[in-house]
Amino acid sequence: MKALFVSNGHGEASIADRIALELRAIAPDARIDHLALVGGANSEEMNDVGPQRAMPSGGLIAMGNVANIVRDLRSGLIGLTLAQRRFLRRVRAEYDVVVAVGDVYALVMALAARSPVVFVGTAKSVNVAPYGAAEERVLRRARAAFVRDEATAKRLRDRGVPVDGPANVIVDLFATADDPRADFALAGFAPALALFPGSRDSAYADGRFLLKVVRELARERACVGAAFSVSRGLDADRFARDARDDGWNVCATGNEAIPFELAEGERVVVRAWRGALGPILRRVTLVLGQAGTANEAAAAAGVGVVAFERAGDRKSRWYRRRQQGLLGEALAVEPDRLGDAVDGVAALLDDDARMARMGAVGRERMGAPGGARAVALRVAAVAAGA
Repeated sequence: MKALFVSNGHGEASIADRIALELRAIAPDARIDHLALVGGANSEEMNDVGPQRAMPSGGLIAMGNVANIVRDLRSGLIGLTLAQRRFLRRVRAEYDVVVAVGDVYALVMALAARSPVVFVGTAKSVNVAPYGAAEERVLRRARAAFVRDEATAKRLRDRGVPVDGPANVIVDLFATADDPRADFALAGFAPALALFPGSRDSAYADGRFLLKVVRELARERACVGAAFSVSRGLDADRFARDARDDGWNVCATGNEAIPFELAEGERVVVRAWRGALGPILRRVTLVLGQAGTANEAAAAAGVGVVAFERAGDRKSRWYRRRQQGLLGEALAVEPDRLGDAVDGVAALLDDDARMARMGAVGRERMGAPGGARAVALRVAAVAAGA
């Protein structure tokens, strides 16, 4: 079997990787390639192919975000898109199946390869933004299609668009083997938090803010502490330098999974984490997250999430509104004024009933695990001609 994944975003690349893991279990000898339309993928399960380049926006150019669009255009977005499309045309019919992961743009690009296409929709939901008429026409060209929830699948079916079913693969992202190193990452912290600054360049600034929130909390609460997730592709040393500039005592550990610790005086308050998210999510009480997919994975694991709306950042406001529409009460959005942010998180930590409700709503909104396996089985069937 020869399969090509085409992803349209950092979180979407992680979703593609998770499906590829299941596909390899079904077809161990399969050749599984990956074209990342946004950024460099550095996939664990797939071979990176085709033109790839990071853009300043990190792929967030929806809703008329003119500033991000202009920055991307100046960085060569048009040339990159044309090169990617030429690549897809050049591999025409080379693959038994192409899997488009993301939005309809990813599907449009994948169709250029002229192989049967399986679409895995991650962006749209009736809870926040249903697929429009033009998108439905493109969806009909896919050999198989999955969307993130049953209500969205039903709406499409009612409008004559064939959909295999809901498959929210984000739910499967945290369902990884346990990692005992996570015990040390969170040792001595009560409550234990997780910090998810994200996977784009904005993560460096967002990470500094999240660390400031935790430092203020730690000054009020004797044992609170956090694991700080450093996404694949981001620079742990840069996070450490920024923390030192902000007054943290930074200690390098030489541990690949926990590259540094941050202390206030002699007290360790934060440990960096470069492992999988699942082991951390099984151990924490709350996530403070500026991420996309990682925030949703936390909700799927039944962990409440607090995000911060950055003042003056139109993209951030739009993105958080969209995420709140998807996650409902599982996500609390606080202003990024430090005092208000700390007060909001502290109040939540003291409200056991609300925390429990956030966890229950997150599980309900995100759905059951098993989506990655369902998609992989369908991909294998399509590759075999079914």
